[in-house]
Amino acid sequence: MKRYEVLADEVAESIAQGRIRPGERLSSVRETCRSRGVSPSTVFQAYYLLEARGLIEARPRSGYFVSRAMAKHVEPEPSAPAAAGRPVEISELVFQVLGHAKNRALVPMGSAFPSPGLFPLPKLALSMGKAMRRLDPWQTVEDLSPGSAELRRQIAMRYLPMGCGVDADELVITNGAMEALNLCLEVVTEPGDLVAVESPTFYAALQALERRKLRAVEVATHPRTGIDVNALAAVMAEHPVKACWLMPNFQNPLGSLMPDASKQALVELLAKHQVPLIEDDVYGELYFGPSRPRPAKAWDRSGLVMHCSSFSKTLAPGYRVGWAAAGRFTAEVAKRKLMSSLAAPVPSQEGLSEYLRHGGYDRHLRQLRGLLAQQQQQVLRGIAKHFPAGTKVTSPEGGYFAWVELPPSVNALELHRLALSQAVSVAPGQLFSAGQGFTHHMRVNFGHPDHEDFESALRTVGSIAKALA
Repeated sequence: MKRYEVLADEVAESIAQGRIRPGERLSSVRETCRSRGVSPSTVFQAYYLLEARGLIEARPRSGYFVSRAMAKHVEPEPSAPAAAGRPVEISELVFQVLGHAKNRALVPMGSAFPSPGLFPLPKLALSMGKAMRRLDPWQTVEDLSPGSAELRRQIAMRYLPMGCGVDADELVITNGAMEALNLCLEVVTEPGDLVAVESPTFYAALQALERRKLRAVEVATHPRTGIDVNALAAVMAEHPVKACWLMPNFQNPLGSLMPDASKQALVELLAKHQVPLIEDDVYGELYFGPSRPRPAKAWDRSGLVMHCSSFSKTLAPGYRVGWAAAGRFTAEVAKRKLMSSLAAPVPSQEGLSEYLRHGGYDRHLRQLRGLLAQQQQQVLRGIAKHFPAGTKVTSPEGGYFAWVELPPSVNALELHRLALSQAVSVAPGQLFSAGQGFTHHMRVNFGHPDHEDFESALRTVGSIAKALA
């Protein structure tokens, strides 16, 4: 990481921790040069980067100030679900609501994916071409489950800075993270079992439970700090929970981030009860602070954490390459992978492996994180400006989702229907609960900084919400 990026991350961390408040002036370039021992060019580059992220603003003849848009938004209330298991029947509603997501004529505020324009697809194509020209034909057989040895080695290396000692032999390459998550779920549950999930939770997790005829127990979750470990302990004391499917880093839909102490307490609680954790960590690389948040896997000493991720949200959405670091369950996950879909496509694996070696993945990630952080601030300003009084919204430290709590009289499904008539998609809160609760909530995708109509779409949705309120 370059010196100006280190300086920018340190200032961003000070802003996030409230040590420098909205509207306050940053140290002058001259003062910063003297105190940090860096050149004016380094300071200017750092401030330009922070300005691009929407964290600071320049004022003529006055210097740089923390953006007033960084003032704390009123965040939604923590959830308080009934601690009882229930069957899941959500898929029909998901298909009904999200069938429009592929329509490029809609402003994709409700999409689950970031803009395809954010990814280095031409470079990936070149990497795939190079890799395939020198491919040993025997690799098409040897790279059956658990997947490409070189790609697994590259992925294992990325665990080291997270504080995880993951060996390449622990990794199973899958067709995206969803297959990894589903295989892990299949290995540790039987139909009728009870699985703990966050409240709200990602609808695809609920669909996975529904497909396997599992029951869900929803656990209280804070919009900023994630699942309440004490509430989970109380649920486990009352119910025979067989597995947990959780997203500790930048949870979908909340954007919440569990503190390290909570992650450690979570892993220790599950180890005590010998309950596996299926950890969905597809957004972990999309952090806005100075360093990547550690996954819960970093505290795993008993092999119970099954860490799942992919390149779909950060690099190559159409390549469908994910993986599971499945701990003590690795052999069984690899066996199920072989029985179900045999292997992930060799060209995708080889192309990504080549790109990870030579393509500048970390440089791409830095640029992507900067764009998402800047767009988040613009979207939060738009929500504050256009949405009805009493609206509450999360301000995540990473990912590309914000969770919006609207006035109680607003029905999010009706809002979705009316927004569609104005060529805007939204994701109503009812999708994110086994009981189809969160009726006046919605998830907003701010991962489309290149969409010219996003501001007007916020205005449109805000106007509809005001009318419904």
